[in-house]
Amino acid sequence: MTFIWPPLLWLLLLAPLGALLYARVLRRRQRAAGVYGQLGFGPTAAAVRLGRRRHLPALLFLLGITILLFALARPQMAVSLPRVEGTVILAFDISGSMAATDLQPNRLEAAKVAARTFVERQPPSVRVGVVAFSDGGLSVQAPTSEQADVLAAINRLSPQRGTSVAQGILASLKTLAAMNQDTSFLSDNSAPTAEPPIVPPGSFGSAAIVLLTDGENNVLPDPLEAAQTAADRGVRVYTVGVGSPTGTTLDLDGFSVFTQLDEPTLRRIAQITDGAYYNAANTQDLESIYEGLDLQLVIQPTDMEVTAILSGLGVAVLLAGGLLSLVWFSRLP
Repeated sequence: MTFIWPPLLWLLLLAPLGALLYARVLRRRQRAAGVYGQLGFGPTAAAVRLGRRRHLPALLFLLGITILLFALARPQMAVSLPRVEGTVILAFDISGSMAATDLQPNRLEAAKVAARTFVERQPPSVRVGVVAFSDGGLSVQAPTSEQADVLAAINRLSPQRGTSVAQGILASLKTLAAMNQDTSFLSDNSAPTAEPPIVPPGSFGSAAIVLLTDGENNVLPDPLEAAQTAADRGVRVYTVGVGSPTGTTLDLDGFSVFTQLDEPTLRRIAQITDGAYYNAANTQDLESIYEGLDLQLVIQPTDMEVTAILSGLGVAVLLAGGLLSLVWFSRLP
């Protein structure tokens, strides 16, 4: 159990003080009873009948106050709650060719527009993560249902160096493996394990990779081999082509480089993994990615504040003590 306001736990020291105060009042009553006993006034019939139970209302009052003081620290408990969810990894090509302007203002910005539209339309049951790749791949945002965090990660992306589509797929698989704590997906060096379990393509339906790229690959490994790795894990890869098939000339570090959208490779990646190919210009079509997700029921530990529960319990105990005192003695403790 953790606390949001732990310093307020010091207030629990008031509970022993309350017990000492009650003991002092009780002694005063006993001395007074001794004096009045000499005058012919004995203890009340209720006190005689109840015996030690006459202290129960006071004890309930003390317990109720202790619970309320404890609740002031706002305790939290780890509760395993069921929820229905799916996961989508947005893998962005941030290679130099994504600065080409055959899509305005450039390919990367067009990919961001398509991705932002997709993210904003996702329900809370879908967690979205962001992976960026050029000649290597890395996770820039762990899967989350907080859309603001995902959009901020997308906005930070900018063009870098060469292109390794395979690294984008492998980095996305590694992110999914870390999220599911499944070491059979990929090892720490982003390479397939020695004997990974092979499942039918698309069978891991609660997760998908959305690969936003122009498809031009100039760095090993082979993107089709990486696609087969995803297929063997049952993860669908939906490819989103960014750019024009006719291509354009791009000025990179003083060199003129011709770059064009490689649709055949992107279609092949989607085919291998039982995914689908889309064009970034048709953002509406990306809705079918969510429709293809097979949301699953998962049990996830979540820190839940239990202040309200404890407050209700404390008030109930106080009311019980007050009710017993009124019924037995016609007064409060």
